[in-house]
This record gives sequence, structure tokens and C-alpha cells, in this order.
Amino acid sequence: MRMKRYIILASLVLIGLLSRAQTIYHEQYRPQIHFSPRRHWMNDPNGMVYYAGVYHLFFQYYPQAAVWGPMHWGHATSRDLVHWKQEPIALYPDSLGYIFSGSAVVDTANTSALGEDGKTPLVAIFTQHDPVGEKHHTRTYQNESLAYSLDSGKTWHKYAHNPVLRNPGITDFRDPKIFWYDAGHKWIMTLAVKDRVCFYSSTDLEHWKKESDFLGVYGTHGGVWECPDLFTLDYQGRKVWVLLVNLNPGGPNGGSATQYFIGDFDGTTFHTSLNETRWLNFGPDEYAGVTWSGTGDKRIFIGWMSNWAYANKVPTSPWRGANTLPMHLGLEKVGDALYVTARPVAALDRLATKPSTPGETGTSARIPAPARIDLVHSSESFALTFSNTHGEKLVVGYDKQNGKYYVDRTHAGISDFDPHFAAVAAAPRISRTDTIHMSIYLDVSSVEVVADDGLTNMTALVFPREPYTFLSGPLRSVKIFYLKSIWDK
Repeated sequence: MRMKRYIILASLVLIGLLSRAQTIYHEQYRPQIHFSPRRHWMNDPNGMVYYAGVYHLFFQYYPQAAVWGPMHWGHATSRDLVHWKQEPIALYPDSLGYIFSGSAVVDTANTSALGEDGKTPLVAIFTQHDPVGEKHHTRTYQNESLAYSLDSGKTWHKYAHNPVLRNPGITDFRDPKIFWYDAGHKWIMTLAVKDRVCFYSSTDLEHWKKESDFLGVYGTHGGVWECPDLFTLDYQGRKVWVLLVNLNPGGPNGGSATQYFIGDFDGTTFHTSLNETRWLNFGPDEYAGVTWSGTGDKRIFIGWMSNWAYANKVPTSPWRGANTLPMHLGLEKVGDALYVTARPVAALDRLATKPSTPGETGTSARIPAPARIDLVHSSESFALTFSNTHGEKLVVGYDKQNGKYYVDRTHAGISDFDPHFAAVAAAPRISRTDTIHMSIYLDVSSVEVVADDGLTNMTALVFPREPYTFLSGPLRSVKIFYLKSIWDK
């Protein structure tokens, strides 16, 4: 009898373990085509670097709860930018403060002299935020520190003489993004400083001098500037400089967002003649977006898929926070103006199954999640409605009269955690062609709209009580691709 009880107990334990194994990464609202941490809080992506065939994604992480707390650098790796493995925490807070946002590079020439025994160092520079200094209003509580890895990013060592760039007395002094400027044989740091971007240079990644300011007379200033990124994109054989600047609040649909400037950089100063504000993503839920280093001529962007207006309150558990889809950036001219385009990386196509064409069978269709919905439509008004048996509906469409795309989540699901969540987000149609091309990436708790080959993008969170299972609208213009979960082996 005792043996029988042991067998029953062991069976119950095994069933419990199997059940847990089947549910992790498949909880309610868990993204299936976007990276999210196994559990606990995540916000800004940072330190992204590609080396030896591996994409490293570091991110702001609090490993004790699913709300913001003392920041660490979480870590995930991928070989295709689609399937991710969460790694051990890379950087922990210390006596200098929390580990805020920053960047990482491959120091191929060992300019830092941190490489040993022929090992190439990966070097990260990040903001350390001293909460004690902040509490006492010192104005110098954010400084830039350095860490390095000699085992291809697996483990990290903090520099013995941190910080490497001390705060001159400015309360917002953070988010360093570094790159090698070959023409000047030096490293450039792009730093967010309150209402502007400052540029610093170094030959060894350890000693920095200020070069210039990109002043706050440009762009939008509804909130503090954060997470800048300076790089080049190719346009018909010409290198064009692009500066990304995130800000919170002040986005086009409220809260956080990423704006960009097109101009020129001479190794000291960034210049632009662009007077209007340009947005990389018009949706309410893309923020802190920056690009990978080490990818050569490719420029790959990813953002945090949330909004500081309600990030601590969204109804997810045991995690909070996810990334947007990784996007390949490019340039396209519309009229006389250049625009940055953002298109999902090609590796995402490998998740797609054979498409269905629902317009051949009726005016509504069953739809799985996750899915990609491709639409080719005339530039007339239209609306695609995703719905479920609870009567909840998410609407993605185009309003020809106003020349705007929109995502309407006023009745999309749970929204009582924030009074401004249930709203309509709109974005201008930039393309002037007669045909609309749109891809809609529908995940369990988000929608990402890529219109006109990446000229207009929108990202929005949604929390339906049950998954959307029906699609209605101009289905003759639609193809539906089921997307396999990135967590399924």
C-alpha cells in the first residue's frame, strides 16, 4: 500500500512538472512572436551587439518583481533574431548605483587594452543611477560606467576605475550609445542630456571628451529625451546619417515614442535641416528603441513594447514587458523628402505557414493567434475587425478623408487599469501610391502594423479576455498566415 502511495505521489509530481512545462511561455497574454522575459519586469532594450554569429539582447530588468525596481541588465541571445534564450543576468547594481541603459560594441582592435591572450573584448558602457544621490538632490547621480567580456558576451567584468564619464552637474545624463567613427579613428558616444543630445569622443573607451551638443530647438520636447542612437543608412550608394531620439512623454498618440532626424555628422557635430518631427513608430506602445552594433551595413532596430503611462499596470503575470519585432531600417524618398523605413526582419517569414485566402469563402473568417495578415487594397477607406465571443473587437483601418491609418482599441478588451488605454491611435499615410500595402502582426496581446513597406508603423498592446478568433472586413484583399510560436521547439 505504501509503495502504491509513493507511485501515486510521484505521478502527481510528474504531472505537475509536465503541466508547468507546457504552460511556461504560454500563459494568458504571453507574446508568442515577441521576446519577453521568463518572469518579472523588463523595460528598455540595451547593449545590443552581434558577435560570432550570436545576437545579444540586454535589457532593463528587475528580477524580484513584475514592477519597476532596482535595474539590472537582463540578457538573451539568438542566432536568428526570432528564437531567443534567456541567459543569466549580465550586470548587477553596485555601490555606484543601478544599471541603467547603455550600449555594447566589439572592440576588434583592442583600443581599450582590455583584451587578454588574443581575446577580443566586448565593451559595454552604461549609465549608473545612484538612488541615494537622487534622494539627496545632488544633480550628479547619473554617470557612465564600463564593463567588458572576454568570453563572447557570456560573463561581464566591471572596469576597476568606474565611472569613465562623470556627470558635470545635470540631473538627466544617461543612455550612452557608442560606435567607432572610422574617418576620425575614434569612438563616438551619443548621450541623452535632458532636452538635448551630447556627443563625446574617445580613442580607448575609457577617457572621454565632449565634442558638441545637438540642441533642443529641434524635434519634439513633450518630455525628457532618452536613448539616442546615431548611425548611417545607405541611400542609392550614399551614406546618410540618422539620429534616433526617444522621449517620454510627448509621443504622437500620447506617452512614450521614438522620433528621428536625418542629417550629417562630421565627427564632431550633427547637423539637420529637418524642421518637422518624424516618428519611427506612431503607435502608443513602442519606446526606447535603438539598434544593434556589429551588424555591418545592416541596421536592425528593436524597441520596448509598452508605454510609461501604464507599463507598471498592464494585466500580465508572471512577467511584465516585451520587445517589439526586430526591424530592418532603410531609407525611402517620397516626393523630395527622405524617410526612414522599418520592416520586420526576414527571419520572421520562417514562422509563417501556407496562407489562406478567406475572401474566397465569405465576409468573415476564423483567425488564429499569432498570425500575419497581409492586405493589398486601393487607397479607399477600409476597416479590418478582429473579434471574439465576448464582443471585444480590435479595429485596424484607413480613413481616406483624413489620410490616416488607425488602430482602434476602445473596445478591444481589458482597459480599466488606465483611463487613457482604450483609445484610437492614428498615423499619417506617407506613401503617395494608389495602392495600400499593409502587414498586420497579431500576437496574443499586441498588434504591429507595417504599412506601405515600412513608411508608417504602429504598435499597440491589447488584452482581450479571450483570443480574437474572427476577422471581418475587405477579405478579398487579405491573406492570412498562421505564425508558429517562437517558444515551441
